[in-house]
Amino acid sequence: MRDIEKDVLSFCEQAGMGVLAYSTLQSGLLSGSMTRQRISQLPEDDWRKTRSADFQEPRLSANLALVDVMARIGERHGVSAAAVAIAWVLRKPVVTGAIVGTRRPAQVDGLIAASELRISAAEIDEIRPFLPSGTGTNVPGSAA
Repeated sequence: MRDIEKDVLSFCEQAGMGVLAYSTLQSGLLSGSMTRQRISQLPEDDWRKTRSADFQEPRLSANLALVDVMARIGERHGVSAAAVAIAWVLRKPVVTGAIVGTRRPAQVDGLIAASELRISAAEIDEIRPFLPSGTGTNVPGSAA
């Protein structure tokens, strides 16, 4: 279980505070459109390529495996891997919103479905083994 789920979310729930999730699609990594090839072609000065451990091995392979699982679940529901990633975050009632950055209006269309998607307990169990442990670290300067 990720530390935020065990510690922060339970505290916020007990205190009656909502949580606004940031970088829900992990800087595009969970969008379903990031492939190993596309990541290798990012500009050399792109912070994801140079300073994010989530876009570098060994975590890159694990993250792409997580995207594959989310894509399979999405196919069953007729939605994208990105919609499943957002639904995963929104599944906790204490999470009152999710910041989803898009660059083009067309990207928004496929994400709206995430607000209505309810992933099942079996699907949660399907995703869980592919999640990293500890706290999220996909921010600039996090490659430590």
